[in-house]
Amino acid sequence: AAPPGDAGEVSQPNTAWGLLEHAVELNADAAAIVTGRATVDYGTLHRSAASLATALRAAGVARGDRVALMERNTPAFLTWTFACAGAGAVLVPLNHRLAAPELRAVLADAAPRLLLAHADLRDLAEAAAEGLDAPPAMAWLGPGDHPMGLAPAPLPGGAFLPAPCTPDDVCHLYYTSGTTGRPKGVPLTHRNVVEHALAATSELDLAEDDVWGHIAPMFHLADAWASLAITAVGGKHAFLPEFEEEGALALMAELGVTVTNLVPVMLQRMLAAAPRCGFTGGSLRLVLSGGAPIAPASVREVLGTFGCEYVQTYGLTETSPYLTLSVLEPKHRELPEAAQLARRARTGRPFETVELDVVDEDGRSVPRDDRTVGEIVARGTTVTPGYWNRPEETAAAFKDGWFHTGDLATIDGEGWLDIVDRKKDMILSGGENVYSTEVENALHEHPAVLECAAYGVPSEEWGEEVRAAVVLRGDATPETLQDHCRAHLAGYKVPKRIDLVPELPRTGSGKISKQRLREAPPGSAPASPR
Repeated sequence: AAPPGDAGEVSQPNTAWGLLEHAVELNADAAAIVTGRATVDYGTLHRSAASLATALRAAGVARGDRVALMERNTPAFLTWTFACAGAGAVLVPLNHRLAAPELRAVLADAAPRLLLAHADLRDLAEAAAEGLDAPPAMAWLGPGDHPMGLAPAPLPGGAFLPAPCTPDDVCHLYYTSGTTGRPKGVPLTHRNVVEHALAATSELDLAEDDVWGHIAPMFHLADAWASLAITAVGGKHAFLPEFEEEGALALMAELGVTVTNLVPVMLQRMLAAAPRCGFTGGSLRLVLSGGAPIAPASVREVLGTFGCEYVQTYGLTETSPYLTLSVLEPKHRELPEAAQLARRARTGRPFETVELDVVDEDGRSVPRDDRTVGEIVARGTTVTPGYWNRPEETAAAFKDGWFHTGDLATIDGEGWLDIVDRKKDMILSGGENVYSTEVENALHEHPAVLECAAYGVPSEEWGEEVRAAVVLRGDATPETLQDHCRAHLAGYKVPKRIDLVPELPRTGSGKISKQRLREAPPGSAPASPR
């Protein structure tokens, strides 16, 4: 996918820095950053990033060195994303919600030369670096364009030459959220992130008049890809520093957000808050969500509450991230409403840059009958070349050129996937496979359910038994929810126990942690509407 514009006048960028240069060539005076107080154009963003890249070089950061960034969703995060690219450095976004020992493990593995952290996060950053064999230099982000600890770097004669790098150089280094065990470093090359960004612009019809809401955390690929994609088309960036549902709705209303990508918990909480905030969609034209399967009932609520298009997404850190999108084709829009909802809620068809298959345990393609379950495998230009310093785990995940995702799905005759579970989350009860997704979909059909998670625990009688943890937004009891499930599911799939909880345990990226539920199943809690 080529960026918008005359291909004869503007060469296609092949590095992250090239995307920013392309935006300047499109229109240096176009608004890049919008806030309630001021607007920053692309020419100014380019100059700021170039100055910071020059400061990185002066601080001894060389091509390929890692630069860790601990910052909230702010314009500074966007600027440093491009500054690192201009300096040829590898950006390592840090999840500031992690505890110091968790961050220390990331720093020990990534070995950054420099750690940039907002001054408000200084205590956490210093605690994380304590005890490292080779602690990084540190600089603190404060007001203005330049951090405390790095000298401002004027551009000689206004010129800036980015560090020479190739599309196969590593651009970003992300650490997985830990849902499948201890976090792993996932390097993404310039080719990975640029081709993903350019493909997303065409897949989602992103354009110069779009305003992207950075609401999901920018340290996570749920949002990070959009920093590049929106820049590629010269669109606008709006920022919510910390998530809070009413604040997110206010941001969208005030700044005219047209498109955003939300993790499921954010989407559910914003939907619940919208009526009391009087929010009916505003300028929104598209909401994307991924990280967990969605029930058709939830899609119906998005369409009705926000009055915009909805696309379900699926992907992994290892794939930049998108592997599928549930973008309806014209023929699907002729289907009855219920069938359209079901199609929107599916995992989706392959993203432009990848080839997907669903295979059995012997690596053979399963029938495309939308019933036979197998593992999703992927290959393409947006798939990571392998894990950071982990050759054995790379070899285990990549077989015959295919990346094995660990996700189980069916595939239909049109090539659309539908995830049923992760391999480790499938429940084997009484010799029958129970996929947590179908239990969760049934629970979501009950109007009192805000969020839920189904999981398995050991059972002497059944091998494993199905349990569920539920967050309510209305009145319900575990018994009424079990009765509701019996009307939708076979008896062996109905949770043997349902716990009502105030919130579900989550990883740092916002995904529900079923590992924690399995390790410490919750006790019953009083039902309380949210």
